Amino acid sequence: AAAQHKQPEEQQQQQQQQQVVAQEEQTSSSSAAHSSISSQNDLFEYWCKLYALCEHNTLLGVALELGTNLPSSSAINRWIAQPLKALLLPTSVFLTNKRGYPALSKPHQELVSLAFKHGIQVVLTGEPCHKVAPAPAQPPPPPTPAAAAAAAADGDSGATTDAAQVGNVLPFAITDPGESHVMRPYWEYLCYLFRRLDANSQQEQLEASYRDYLQAPLQPLQDNLESQTYETFEKDVTKYACYQAAVRKALLDKVPDEKADSVTTTLMVVGAGRGPLVRASLAAAAEVKRKLRVYAVEKNPAAIVHIQAMVDSHGWQDKVSIIAQDMREWQPPELADILVSELLGSFGDNELSPECLDGAQRLLKPDGISIPCSYTSFLAPITTTKLYDAVKAYKDLEHFETPYVVKLHRYCALSAPQEVFTFTHPDWEQPTDNSRAVTLRFLRPEADGVGVLHGFAGYFESVLYPGVTLNTHPPTHTSNMFSWFPIFFPLREPMMLPAGADVVAHMWRGCGKHKVWYEWAVSEPAITPIHNPSGRSYWVGL
Repeated sequence: AAAQHKQPEEQQQQQQQQQVVAQEEQTSSSSAAHSSISSQNDLFEYWCKLYALCEHNTLLGVALELGTNLPSSSAINRWIAQPLKALLLPTSVFLTNKRGYPALSKPHQELVSLAFKHGIQVVLTGEPCHKVAPAPAQPPPPPTPAAAAAAAADGDSGATTDAAQVGNVLPFAITDPGESHVMRPYWEYLCYLFRRLDANSQQEQLEASYRDYLQAPLQPLQDNLESQTYETFEKDVTKYACYQAAVRKALLDKVPDEKADSVTTTLMVVGAGRGPLVRASLAAAAEVKRKLRVYAVEKNPAAIVHIQAMVDSHGWQDKVSIIAQDMREWQPPELADILVSELLGSFGDNELSPECLDGAQRLLKPDGISIPCSYTSFLAPITTTKLYDAVKAYKDLEHFETPYVVKLHRYCALSAPQEVFTFTHPDWEQPTDNSRAVTLRFLRPEADGVGVLHGFAGYFESVLYPGVTLNTHPPTHTSNMFSWFPIFFPLREPMMLPAGADVVAHMWRGCGKHKVWYEWAVSEPAITPIHNPSGRSYWVGL
């Protein structure tokens, strides 16, 4: 009986010991995983500290050696926004396909393709691990821009044609190891990955030369736009299709079918440019069979010449009246049913759309329609070493207090964009005050690790007419539209962000008698000076 009583006790002790061992193993595994994540974050933090110690010298870059296991996509995006010059790709990370040739896993393929798209070199390292004969000779990837230009200058059209067919060119030289080189199979596989990249669309080809290139925002009231600027904007078919859809909807709402033959709608295009909105409005009226009388108001003498030529060529003299005046000064013979404008900037209101439309609102009937009827700006904190270096190269305070229009390419968003300022038209409240102020808290998950804040990216969403929108805000971006790039508000100094640290930003829109300007600052996790106080470095002239 004593022996039988002893056996259950021994079994219980064994079970308890097994549970303790399992818990220890689980704790050890969890600690190892946490240590791995921490080491990845520490590696990025070490690099950021080193880069800061070297005063963000543009001669300093970083190369990353890839292992069998890759970090998360968010961790990779952090590196893309740094001066990442090369990926070191050891032969040991290659797998073997069914035919015995080297191949990469899907995540590795995606990372290599990402490197190609961002102009990052891929360097093969290590000894060959696959003893196979080289694959049949393949044509090399397309030439670099310099090589293509040289070939074109020499009359070699073949190289230029290849580059055009693929639609992608790399900003660095491609080294052919030779037919008999032991690394040839790996090189050919990388060439295969490059050829699989989607060819650049027409929009991407137009935008390629603007990637990470700083441009000062337009001054539409102070300066008359050049013909080349108008021509670039007019290539955006999507934008004018949206305007045409908005006018079509407005006409249908304004004029019922039974009055289509008897009612003539008055439409004014303020800031008509070279006339694309006039053309879109008349096309919308023809679609829905409504009568339309158009006033094209434009202050630029060079643009007036183009509008007059367009009207004469289409025989629209009885439908279109050309007004060569500033919209804020013109005294109309009648009020408008619909007021159409194309005054939005990269931040929505940064090209004085509120001030212009407030001044032109007197042209509109009390029940009139404004297209666009509202727009909202958005702001997001970003990492972008390339743009920071470009601003820093000017070596003055003024350029750090200037917002720039830029096609963001090598950057990393640190948090989702948030709403900033909203304007609605027509706005019958008097007096009108277009000054604004906002405080935003951008949340950052601790899992995203350490970050670096170089500034803020600005976008907008606009409602042309209920049901028709034009947006640069990334989650709702209007497809195939390229008239507006994001706007970039730089910080004077990069700010290190601890893992999980939120960013608290402040933005002001100031209005004076003769100018409008923006001010911005950060108060968490560290405090920066207010940038551009009272518009001392940058403003838009009224």
